[in-house]
Amino acid sequence: MTASADHDTPDNAAAAPAENPAAAAAPAQAPRRNDGRREGRNAGGRNGGRRPQRPANAERPAQAAPARQHPVLDQLASLCPVLFGETPLPLKRGIFEDLLAAHPGVLEKDSLKAALALHARSTRYLTVIASGQQRHDLSGQPVEALTPEQVHHALIEVFRRRGARSREDLRPKLRQRILKAYEASGLSPDEYLQRVHGRDEEVNQISRDALAEVSARAAREDALLRAFEASGKGINEFADMYGLHVLDANRSLERARARQATVKPPAP
Repeated sequence: MTASADHDTPDNAAAAPAENPAAAAAPAQAPRRNDGRREGRNAGGRNGGRRPQRPANAERPAQAAPARQHPVLDQLASLCPVLFGETPLPLKRGIFEDLLAAHPGVLEKDSLKAALALHARSTRYLTVIASGQQRHDLSGQPVEALTPEQVHHALIEVFRRRGARSREDLRPKLRQRILKAYEASGLSPDEYLQRVHGRDEEVNQISRDALAEVSARAAREDALLRAFEASGKGINEFADMYGLHVLDANRSLERARARQATVKPPAP
């Protein structure tokens, strides 16, 4: 999976230059004295060959200033804390026009557009999109659902950015998150794969692997339901027979029953 830079905290600061570029080349070692110690370059000098110390009040090399977010985002956090606060919410479509209408003369069109674009690309915002929450209006009320592909693509981008900062193989975690996103979508496996298919073949394969895991689990749960119905036993005794926690067994049986209820009967 190709990693991309994080729009919130780009790690693009160049390494600080050496204080003295000429010191980049390592000096030759000084000859040893008879007592085993090295001769200083100016052994008879005031510092005995030691490198002069930097004065405590000497000016240090300038460091890159930390990246700052768009000032209008601070303004939005004050005007609409429920949407732009510490934990943002997915925004409804048309929120740009809603904000201008709700705060005439306070928000300037071009700067608001730039701030919203920056906000939409931020990892904080993409993370809440990836969680699958609904879109919200200015009052913080959920008004419309995100599409499965919007959730999927946000999820992929969040994991790309995490991967750029970590040596951990995040593909197993991503596969599990895709699995949950698929289950929440209400789509069939083929429909889901068709809607989230993209140009990154590695991501496409992770998506296929996730849905293959769904199919394998469904087959196990269907077999478990058949065994439970044929056993004539209660859920506690049945779970104990199969070495399952009763809650896990019950969830598996409920999922199998729900799938059976949605299966269309064959046409006559």
